[in-house]
Amino acid sequence: MEFRRINGLPPYVLSTINELKLEVRRTGKDVIDFGFGNPDLPSPDVAVEKLAEAVHNPRNHRYSASKGIPKLRRAICDLYLRKFGVELDPDQEVVTTIGAKEGLSHLMWVLLGPGDTALVPSPSYPIHIYAPLFAGADVRQVRLEGPVAGQSTVEVPSPGDAFFDSLMENWESTWPKPRVIVLSFPHNPTTACVDLGFMERLVAFARAHDVVLVHDFAYADISFDGYIPPSILEVPGAKDVAVELYTLTKSFSMAGWRVGFLVGNAEIVQALTKLKSYLDYGTFQPIQIAAIVAMNEAPDYPKEVNEIYHSRRDALCDGLNRIGWEVVPPKGTMFVWAPIPEPYREMGSLEFSKLLVREAEVATSPGVGFGPGGDGHVRFALIENEQRTGQAVRNLRRALIKLG
Repeated sequence: MEFRRINGLPPYVLSTINELKLEVRRTGKDVIDFGFGNPDLPSPDVAVEKLAEAVHNPRNHRYSASKGIPKLRRAICDLYLRKFGVELDPDQEVVTTIGAKEGLSHLMWVLLGPGDTALVPSPSYPIHIYAPLFAGADVRQVRLEGPVAGQSTVEVPSPGDAFFDSLMENWESTWPKPRVIVLSFPHNPTTACVDLGFMERLVAFARAHDVVLVHDFAYADISFDGYIPPSILEVPGAKDVAVELYTLTKSFSMAGWRVGFLVGNAEIVQALTKLKSYLDYGTFQPIQIAAIVAMNEAPDYPKEVNEIYHSRRDALCDGLNRIGWEVVPPKGTMFVWAPIPEPYREMGSLEFSKLLVREAEVATSPGVGFGPGGDGHVRFALIENEQRTGQAVRNLRRALIKLG
C-alpha cells in the first residue's frame, strides 16, 4: 500500500540498538542500558496517592477538557510565577498537552504548512526535526556544538556567537523566510546550555523579523554546578513572539503520565487549543488532578530528582575520564554527550554503539539518531544507578583495551 507522511522517514536508528540489546540479553548477558532516556525514578508519592483516589470517583471517568481542567492550568501558572517570575493567564496563555511531544507535533500543524520553513538545531531530539516535516514544511538544520572536551567549564556553557550567527545566516539565505525557530535548552542530545542573554538576543531578532520561537523546556529543572536554565518567557517582550513547552516528565519523574503544557503567546496558544478541540479530549482526568497535587504539594521534588541525576553524572563522567574516554560533565539534562574515541570515529556512531553492546555489554544511543550532525558522538542517558554505572565503566575499559 501507499502511505502518506511516513514514506520518507528513515529507519528509527535508536530502535536498532534497543533490538540488539534485547538480542544480547536473550543470550544471558546483562546489558547495562544508557540508551533510552526513560526516567527510572518514581513519581511523587502524593501524586500516586491522589491518582488512586481520583480513579475511584466515577465522575472522573468521563471525557475531560482538551485544554486541561482549570485548576491544572492555574497550577502551571503558579509554578511559572514561583520558579521564573513569569505571570501567565491560565485562560489565554496556557493549554495542557498530552506530553511535550504531542504538543510540539500539533503546534507545528498550526504554525507551518507546505512552502514554509523552520530552523532547527542539528543534532536534535528527533521530533524537533520531524514535526515540521509532518506539517509539510521544509527544515533547515543549523549546526549546534555541545561542550568540547578540554575547554573550561567554569563559565556557564553556551553555544555562543557561532550558533546564533549560524541561525542568522540560515535565516538570511532562506526564501521564503523561515516562520519558526525550534529550540530546546538545556539541549538534548548535546547538553548545550545558554544564559538569559542568549534568549534576549533571540527574542529581539524574532520581534524585529516576525519569527515565532518555540522553546522545548523539557530539562528546565535538571541542571548542575550552580547553573540555572532560563525560561525564554523571562525575557521582556518574549510573549510577543515565543511559546514554551514545559513538562512533568523529567522534572517530576512522571514520564508515562503524559502531562505537558504550552505556555506563552496567547494567539499561538489559542490556535493550538482550537486544533486540539478537534483532536482529543485531553489527558485522563485523574492524571490531571494528580498533576495538580504534584506541582502544588511536591514543589521540591524536582530538586530531589536533580540530586540523583547529579550523582549519576559524576559517577559516569569521572569513570569515563578515568579510563581515558574524555567527556565534559554536562551542566544540564539527564544525558552525557560523549565524542567517539579517535580509534573508532571512522566507523560512525551506529556501528560504534553496536560494538559497545556486543563487546562491553553497554547500550548507548548513536548520535546519528539525532540527525547527521550527531554522528561523531554517542549519548549516555543517566538512567542507571552509581553501582551499575561503575560496572559499565569497568566493562568499557576492558572492551576498549581488548579492541585497542
